[in-house]
Parts: sequence; C-alpha cells; structure tokens
Amino acid sequence: MNERVRLTVWVRGRVQGVGFRWYTRANALRIGELVGFASNLADGRVQVVAEGPRTECEQLLEWLRDGDTPGKVEGITEIWDTPRGGYDAFEIR
Repeated sequence: MNERVRLTVWVRGRVQGVGFRWYTRANALRIGELVGFASNLADGRVQVVAEGPRTECEQLLEWLRDGDTPGKVEGITEIWDTPRGGYDAFEIR
C-alpha cells in the first residue's frame, strides 16, 4: 500500500537566486501526484512541503539530497507527517 504522507524539508546551502524553487517544482510535477510548495526563507534556506504518495515523496527527497539541483545543497532537515490537504498543485511561493 502506498500511503499518502506530508514531507516537509528545509534545504540549506546556496539555494536562493539559482532557480532552485523552479527546478524543485518541475521535478515534483515530473514525479507525479505531488502537491505543495517550495518557498524561500529569510535565513537563506528553502522550505519544501510535498503531499502525496510516500514513494513519490521519497523520490523528491532523494533528488533534493543527491540530485542534479541548481546551486549547492549543503544539508537538509526533513519531517514526515500526515497530509493536511489544502493544495491543488505544486507551487512556487
């Protein structure tokens, strides 16, 4: 069974001003059914919230960790939770 989950990730490094949010959205859409957002934070990190099937959230997390992302990812923090809903698509904020 592929349960639906909520994944929240905070990405540290050189991830603002390099197209990171756009590529994150494009990758989330390529993966499949993910909804949520990617947003710049005032401290230089990017927050990514994705809801959808666990396997798809895991694919997005793997890409954020080891994928060909723009900029330079120095580290991530992740939290898994139950979906809260309220998203119609994957957006850039």
